[in-house]
Amino acid sequence: MNTNLGLIGKKLGNTQIFTEDGEVRRVTVVAAGPCIVLAKRTQDKHGYSALQLGFGERKAKGVNKPRAGYLKKVGVETPPEAIQEIRLPQEVVDGYEVGQTIAASDIFSDGQFVDVSAKSKGRGFTGVMKRHNFSGYKASHGAHEYQRHGGSIGMNMTPGRVFKGKKMAGQHGNKKVTIQNLKVAKVLVEEGLVLVEGSVPGARGGIVTLRTAVKKAGKKAS
Repeated sequence: MNTNLGLIGKKLGNTQIFTEDGEVRRVTVVAAGPCIVLAKRTQDKHGYSALQLGFGERKAKGVNKPRAGYLKKVGVETPPEAIQEIRLPQEVVDGYEVGQTIAASDIFSDGQFVDVSAKSKGRGFTGVMKRHNFSGYKASHGAHEYQRHGGSIGMNMTPGRVFKGKKMAGQHGNKKVTIQNLKVAKVLVEEGLVLVEGSVPGARGGIVTLRTAVKKAGKKAS
């Protein structure tokens, strides 16, 4: 589990930048934060330690009654667009106060590695070639109506059933995806933007979570 500090953000789209030596870098623009600390979870009271962060703003009429009641309880007047808890060590949680604002420049810096999580694009019910990258069947020597099929899925005698987890057609996408070890190309402090090299899951305008990479915590690209 990634227990490094991170922020909630929004994917704005893709662009490219040029480095000082003239190389082009293809990046994804993420509006990371600012996030407000809505609540704190402590080991003594809740059994785990975490910060509950809120990002963005939304209209009050778009918030259901349970969430509106909770926001009123914690003293938030403007409903945030997204709310998420981030598990953190207790000593990190103790360093923040409820109502405090965390900006992108407080956590991220140029050359840092991050893990990005978001909900991938929903592609509906898809076949095995699109969903699992199957090669398909030959399209010659009299073969017909079978080019995009998955082939045999089981056996007759033993064990006489289809194994669990068999790669078949079905729902594709629309689930949480985490891409690890993406490099932060640049942090635009005044705009609150983080330019991440590589692909970030989800569609433009989708909510994403950026956290310091769990496998490369504290490391920067040379």
